[in-house]
Amino acid sequence: MDRRLTIVFFDAGGGHRSAAEALKSVLESRKPTWDVALLNLQELLERLDLLKKATGIRIQDGYNLLLRNGWTQLTPYLLPVLQTAVRWQHRPTVDLLGCYWKDHPRDLVLSVIPHFNRALRESLRLTSPGTAFVTVLTDFADYPPHFWMERESEYLICGTERAAQQAFGLGHDRQHVFLASGMVMNPVFYQPLELDRSRERERLGLERNRSTGLVLFGGHGSRTMLDITRRLDDTKADLQLILICGRNQKLRHALERLRTRFPKFVEGFSSEIHYYMALADFFIGKPGPGSISEALKFHLPVIIESNRGTLPQERYNAQWVSETATGIVLTSFRRISQAVEKMLEPSTFARLRANAASYHNRALFEIPRFLDEICARHQSSIPGANHTADQAMAGQVVVRQAGGSLPG
Repeated sequence: MDRRLTIVFFDAGGGHRSAAEALKSVLESRKPTWDVALLNLQELLERLDLLKKATGIRIQDGYNLLLRNGWTQLTPYLLPVLQTAVRWQHRPTVDLLGCYWKDHPRDLVLSVIPHFNRALRESLRLTSPGTAFVTVLTDFADYPPHFWMERESEYLICGTERAAQQAFGLGHDRQHVFLASGMVMNPVFYQPLELDRSRERERLGLERNRSTGLVLFGGHGSRTMLDITRRLDDTKADLQLILICGRNQKLRHALERLRTRFPKFVEGFSSEIHYYMALADFFIGKPGPGSISEALKFHLPVIIESNRGTLPQERYNAQWVSETATGIVLTSFRRISQAVEKMLEPSTFARLRANAASYHNRALFEIPRFLDEICARHQSSIPGANHTADQAMAGQVVVRQAGGSLPG
């Protein structure tokens, strides 16, 4: 049976688009009868963007500006303002979305964005009640209230037990909460990568056998990378660095000009992050859900920072790293030298790397199965629908994580 699916994303940060494109890719390869479309919500709601009306800067671009300039300490104060604006524009948002669904009928709508899930669900309930609505959290946990989860949310796919328990606490039952084994990642991170690490390091101007750290702060980089490099240059740690600066050319040039006692390789924006992770031994960066997940996929222990400048929705990520002992969490990168020296102690590194290697994330391939179950369940709930086969399937569906039942 052909199924029509729309994945809703926006470009505030890079993770939402990445998750949408990754899901579209795997669904099209594994579910060839599915018609999968992407909807950039920012473009649909452009005329409702209050920030653009006042300043000419779109909300998503304003958010990216905060990230690019390291002004993340402002986010706890700006977040309530954003949420108030979203609530104030709720009715016109629902109306615009309702018109869109009338013109683009779907069997299932999947959201990989926060803030707008109440409006998405309400617009579908009013104009397309036969459409199932699913929210996939691309953060390790929710940041309530009114961030990822709403009381109106229909189906929720969570990547950690913490997020699933938050859903239950909000009143959602086990028939509507699915637990994946992690965050959605690009399919390329699951593809075998055959390379000679020593030779590839040498090709980049690095030493073949020296401990190698990968420093990455998202698609826009961060000037923190300069400070980290300078501080590590003052240590006696036997290391070298791969520094990925994203689209920040000013940062890239500054790092290339910086003289260090150890070898380093500086790169701008790259779609080959998996390649550089394969060459590294450990990771240094911000506590983003994507970066942590990708590093652990390559068994890299992480060194991250968590303080008042950390994005509120990413603070639990740091707690998770501490709980799982997959890295070192600092209150400030001013202590990066001590952290690297500690990590490179043979016993510490062996323990952290073993914990990183024990994390098995197959969320990208679990979610298509969840969506099959959701479609069957939703179809069976529509009065008068012809769903004999789907009912048989839905009767066997239980809310579960891969390989077992979901703990209460």
